[in-house]
Amino acid sequence: MMVLPAWFRKANAKLLQPKASKKALLLDARDFRLEAARERIRADRNRLPLAMLVIELPAERSAVRDVNFLARRLRRRLRVTDTAGYLGDGRVAALLPDTPKAGAWKVASDVCDLYPVGRERPNCEVFVYPDENSSPTDERHQRSKQSASEVAQMDSLFTHPTPILKRAVDVLGASVGLLLATPLILVFGLIIKATSTGPIFYSQWREGHGGRRFRMYKLRSMRVDADKLQSALREFSVQDGPAFKMWHDPRTTWIGRFLRRTSLDELPQLWNVLMGDMSLVGPRPLPVDESRQCATWQRRRLDVVPGLTCVWQVRGRSTVSFEDWMRMDLEYLRCRSLSYDVRLLLSTIPTLILKRGPR
Repeated sequence: MMVLPAWFRKANAKLLQPKASKKALLLDARDFRLEAARERIRADRNRLPLAMLVIELPAERSAVRDVNFLARRLRRRLRVTDTAGYLGDGRVAALLPDTPKAGAWKVASDVCDLYPVGRERPNCEVFVYPDENSSPTDERHQRSKQSASEVAQMDSLFTHPTPILKRAVDVLGASVGLLLATPLILVFGLIIKATSTGPIFYSQWREGHGGRRFRMYKLRSMRVDADKLQSALREFSVQDGPAFKMWHDPRTTWIGRFLRRTSLDELPQLWNVLMGDMSLVGPRPLPVDESRQCATWQRRRLDVVPGLTCVWQVRGRSTVSFEDWMRMDLEYLRCRSLSYDVRLLLSTIPTLILKRGPR
């Protein structure tokens, strides 16, 4: 048998280590996020709960030796199918597939019992995905009943951070865009004010990155009581699912029809981009009540910052089903890159000219 030189064995020591030794270590934040994403997809596909135990050590017990102690004890308690690693904020977490909330709290109790009662005990939180109250036949209804803070907190554990370069492009693009768009906003603002009663701008709560709510701004294109009239017009919506889209919406003002056909009503959203609530490219943010009715797999679109335009804006609008719309948003999550963003931005221009779908 050939004997490898000593220098070669030393240089490749990590490669020569048995894989079992790596299991004693916590996954880093990046690898743990990837594993969490895979487990969430499995939970959506198999309709089984995914519990996550999040552990935060007290400040006086957060040295390297303390983390190693926690990692060793946690590993002894977990099953082969469970995974432990770091969250992006430095906390330790464990993924517990096919585990209800009570089972996750049992793991938390077993781990905490290793510490003396008092300030030295770690702080534990348990999240279950999807919500334990939901069922395959009534998932959307139950999710709409779940508290906003709990949903947002759970979704935020799976979010992807915005790359620095993408954020820089957003700030630059939004700044230049606002400078160029300000004269148009002023002109159309005066027309809106002169032709209908109500404010120039319209704002609405939307769900964004990790389920966080923010106010999205538009030039007002409808009557001031448009939101109150929507429920009465629901049967005329041409979009299936929770979203509302309607041809020749009677709530729209005459100048509003022009603004919506040309998407000029969305110019104030450049301010949302500048503030970081939105990006130039990303899944379009849904109103809070519509977003809450999305199925769990559809809410993965909240893993990234919403945008002015995305795959659905270019390919579909209301010409595709709501489920296909959501799949297009998930396609963006898989393919996102700076070059992909540029292609989508360039593809949006002919889409606006062709004016597909109701506004």
